[in-house]
Amino acid sequence: QLQLVESGGGLVQPGGSLRLSCAASGFTLDYYAIGWFRHAPGQEREGVTCISSGGTRTNYADSVKGRFTISRDNAKNTVYLQMNSLKPEDTAVYYCAARQGSCSVYAYQYAYWGQGTQVTVSS
Repeated sequence: QLQLVESGGGLVQPGGSLRLSCAASGFTLDYYAIGWFRHAPGQEREGVTCISSGGTRTNYADSVKGRFTISRDNAKNTVYLQMNSLKPEDTAVYYCAARQGSCSVYAYQYAYWGQGTQVTVSS
């Protein structure tokens, strides 16, 4: 069974950091671009960042540039999202998603999705 599982979410104070993980089972991530999306209550789902299958290309939403870093360890079949200088507006459920080919900003182009992990930034 092909599955993505996110972990690492939680409650953090403004200015704090979290590292999210996206682990794959049932398939290898080597040939997949991985995107992170987030969905906050009352808002549309937002693409946060994406990393190419080889890890050489990344892109970020303007709202997280300079604060978030995506990376991957294909040997561990895992992608990471390091989030620093967190703000209350980063509060959302974060999802990772996989698609064959290059990164895309369009969520519908991703074939596999995790169940999401909640990130809450609050004092």
